[in-house]
Amino acid sequence: MNELVLGRRALLRAAAVSGAGLGLAHALPAWAQTGSPGLLSTLPTLTGEDIRLRVAHSPFTVGGRTGHAITLNGVLPAPLIRLKEGQNVRIHVENTLDEDTSIHWHGFILPFHMDGVPGISFPGILAKSSFTYEFPVVQNGTYWYHSHSGLQEQLGHYGPIIIDPKEPDPVAYDREHVIVLSDWTFMHPHTVMAKLKQQGGYFNRQRQTLAGLIGGEEGLARTMPLSERLMWGEMRMDPTDISDVTGSTYTFLINGHGPAENWTGLFRPGERVRLRFINASAMTIFNIRIPGLPMTIVNADGQNVRPVETDEFQISVAETYDAIVTPTEDKAFTLVAEAIDRSGMSRATLAPRMGMQAPVPPLRAKPVLSMKDMGMGGMDHSGMSGMDHGSMGGMDHGTSGATSSSGSMAGMDHGAGSTAAQETMAGMDHGAGTAAMDMSGMNMRDKSLVPPNVKVGVGVDSIAMSPVDRTGDRPLGLEEVEHRVLTYHQLSPLTPFHDTRAPTRSVDIHLTGNMERFMWSFDGKKLNEGAEPIRFARNERVRVNLINDSMMSHPIHIHGHFFEVVTGMPGGNPVKHTVNVMPGGIASFNLTADAPGDWAFHCHLLFHMHAGMMNVVKVRPMDDAGEAA
Repeated sequence: MNELVLGRRALLRAAAVSGAGLGLAHALPAWAQTGSPGLLSTLPTLTGEDIRLRVAHSPFTVGGRTGHAITLNGVLPAPLIRLKEGQNVRIHVENTLDEDTSIHWHGFILPFHMDGVPGISFPGILAKSSFTYEFPVVQNGTYWYHSHSGLQEQLGHYGPIIIDPKEPDPVAYDREHVIVLSDWTFMHPHTVMAKLKQQGGYFNRQRQTLAGLIGGEEGLARTMPLSERLMWGEMRMDPTDISDVTGSTYTFLINGHGPAENWTGLFRPGERVRLRFINASAMTIFNIRIPGLPMTIVNADGQNVRPVETDEFQISVAETYDAIVTPTEDKAFTLVAEAIDRSGMSRATLAPRMGMQAPVPPLRAKPVLSMKDMGMGGMDHSGMSGMDHGSMGGMDHGTSGATSSSGSMAGMDHGAGSTAAQETMAGMDHGAGTAAMDMSGMNMRDKSLVPPNVKVGVGVDSIAMSPVDRTGDRPLGLEEVEHRVLTYHQLSPLTPFHDTRAPTRSVDIHLTGNMERFMWSFDGKKLNEGAEPIRFARNERVRVNLINDSMMSHPIHIHGHFFEVVTGMPGGNPVKHTVNVMPGGIASFNLTADAPGDWAFHCHLLFHMHAGMMNVVKVRPMDDAGEAA
């Protein structure tokens, strides 16, 4: 069956490469050759100033099953587009579908009407019509492109982009492989959405059970005591709700191949191999490691960083990371892409010759959410087991740790969470009283914890009581591993951000949702339910504080801009276009609003965005009053 599958893909990709007018300027370079038998290329490549893409329905086969995909030029993922910094490009898109489509150039700096978001920056590409994107290429690095129409991205409408620098590349390497990570389901995405709306934990097959109280549960990283389970039960929340859509329906892909197909990238021992990781999944955050082979991170979200060696890193949805590996031995290595909830993985092989494999590690124990993930990171939990929470609903929690949108930047402390809540907690009885925690009076939707502009209704099931800056924390599920793990605090720009001004004001944005009802929003308001646009004056320097009131990670992306994730580290703040905000945490970034126009701002978990976790950033000239018009 695999030979038949690979043969079909070879034909599809060969057609994409050799088809007339599809914009391929030359034969594929050696680095693009796959290790999989029978394939011409894992990723057909399009280059030049005129590139043509055709959006159409296609069959897609993985794991011996065939389903329906939406593809570009007949392949999944879409062809690799390789550009050169300083060139102009025209990308002609033919839409053969019976519905509108679009392409967003993720991470690109370009005129807003070429950004590709229907209803915000352009009308969309109508059914049975064509559209030409045209813009100058003003940057370099690893990026990707995808549909911004409906749920087409889940059906395969995504592909990688590499922009080669016009100056000599500061990163030296002998060979490169593009690694496109994604998730595939044979279930129609609208069916997935319907099931999530009916039951938020529909795809969670790894919940803690009654049996776990007696003998423990080997599949979970931590078995909770009865008192902690009772606490979660009182709040009607699930400590194993890590991912909304899991390996129970997903097959996790590397370059369009499932784990059994074993995509292989070749190397010669001693070569410096550049691996360009792109998380093009709809809903899956991956943990990446290559057992026995250290990785040196050299680029994040297309921006060069000071090299930092690590053994594992987490890549959130829509992020990109470039890593250098130098295998010196004549043997194979397994590249592991494990889903954050440990419900499945994809894997590939790096090897000197075809047919080689290395041991594939088993899935690790599933992580369990903690008090910090509940938004209690700023509290003293040393005596939580004996706390009496009966009166917590009436506590005076003061204001959140981040400043209001009109607050002064001077003296800002974004790591302290709710100061009033901490002071009140300090006077509480933390003695070893009852074994169980009485959460009956705990108000997880206390409006006093958020400013008046945050709408606290049925769409908000929790508000972080004491959120803290978690950008320096090890990612969820990797807190206790013995090897090195990358954090945002280890990322420093190779060249400083171009704008060194201090922010003149601060804007708080709360990431809100109801996990059980699958309702997601910013500040409790969905895009289609009257959410006010976020307004910045052109060239304004702003501090944006993302306050995660939910117990899920959210990769937040702003179109048309890069920003500095505020880490406070001596090497400087990493420059990114997407930042993963950990559960119950705060992530702040400094933004220079230097791109006029209307830009999408959203969570890049596709079904969260589709459910309403999206807004519009309007960048306008400054009026006579000195404010955004």
